[in-house]
Amino acid sequence: MPLHRFITEAEALKEEYKGRTNYWMVRPEVCQARDIQVCRAVLPRGEGHNFHTHPELEEVIYVLSGSIEQWVEQEKRMLHPGEAAHIPKGVVHATFNPGTEDAIILAILSPAAAAGPFMVDVSHEEPWRDLRP
Repeated sequence: MPLHRFITEAEALKEEYKGRTNYWMVRPEVCQARDIQVCRAVLPRGEGHNFHTHPELEEVIYVLSGSIEQWVEQEKRMLHPGEAAHIPKGVVHATFNPGTEDAIILAILSPAAAAGPFMVDVSHEEPWRDLRP
């Protein structure tokens, strides 16, 4: 694998998720990153990423445009451009776009590689199932 220091959208690892494309700009498969991953994701209005956890990954969600409803455990905040949420590894969280326009975020995770599982969906479990109408 070539060593990339600069990554264009064309070189990003594209992940199809719920009818949209996430762009993994930094990840071991893209640039041999060992300590960090960066994904640019678009959350269409009314969409989101339901309650889940990353057992082995710490995460920062940074808002580039639009606004998101960010949950970290049972605490909810609206985040706007230039604002971020920190999620320690193993902590349940969720991200939704209740706005009228698409929201664009950066998801920054560490480390770059994990034995797995990468993500565990807990949206069907209590108390997460009933936290959000």
